[in-house]
Amino acid sequence: MDDFLATYLNADAKNGEIDRPEKLVNAMRHGVLNGGKRIRPFFVIEIAKMLGADEELALFPAAGLECLHSYSLVHDDLPAMDDDDLRRGQPTVHIAYDEATAILAGDALLTLAFDLTAHEESGLSAQVQIELVRALARDSGVGGMVGGQQLDLDNENKEAAEELISRIHAMKTGALIRYSCEAGAIIAGSNHKERQNIRRYGELVGLAFQLADDLLDVTSDAAAMGKATRKDAEAGKSTLIAIHGVEWARERLNQYVGEAEALLAQYGRKADIIRAATHFVAKRQS
Repeated sequence: MDDFLATYLNADAKNGEIDRPEKLVNAMRHGVLNGGKRIRPFFVIEIAKMLGADEELALFPAAGLECLHSYSLVHDDLPAMDDDDLRRGQPTVHIAYDEATAILAGDALLTLAFDLTAHEESGLSAQVQIELVRALARDSGVGGMVGGQQLDLDNENKEAAEELISRIHAMKTGALIRYSCEAGAIIAGSNHKERQNIRRYGELVGLAFQLADDLLDVTSDAAAMGKATRKDAEAGKSTLIAIHGVEWARERLNQYVGEAEALLAQYGRKADIIRAATHFVAKRQS
């Protein structure tokens, strides 16, 4: 995935483009090619494979999703948002470059995401590309990730109800992970029932990912995480861990993993790598 992304994140203007400013491209590369687990593109590719699709068909949508995810991190780190200086153990984009360039790098990554998702070289049919673009727009936009970010900001220094916290998690973090799983089903041409099953699996993995992240925020340190920790408490954000405690969170994580694995049972050994990824999401240490 890193090699694939590097091909489309360089200063050479692509078909239909006029020019690519070198500083902007370098800032984009800094925001994307700086490590990271690539969990989201992993799910796009591996679920498509599990459901019988050629993994080559999943590469462009997977790369597009990682660009969109990276844009969200670049913008989240800005002073007006979470105000972070460190991401994946390196200076954030606005620190390495400047705030205006970081904003533009995020904008460019967002638009590149849709370019890659509907790319003419992907090998996907126009109908599949349309379904992917629509699903990505809805899971990443006002009713998904961006809307979740707004709710998160609005509830700093407030005592939020558990239902609201769960909704923020489902939108801000869970929606893109849900999309990453559903995208694999779309690429594989799954029927409605199978697509809904995979979508529900993605929802559970998204909830597990966020809960694991919250646990790491209170139990790990910046050296292990590659970013600042205990940020939620400092920002006055309500969390499920603050309400229920660490042991409850670990039990709930196990519940999410169990429910997710049950949805994979019908796929037998074909789902082995997805099962392993489910456990990795819940038990990761960074």
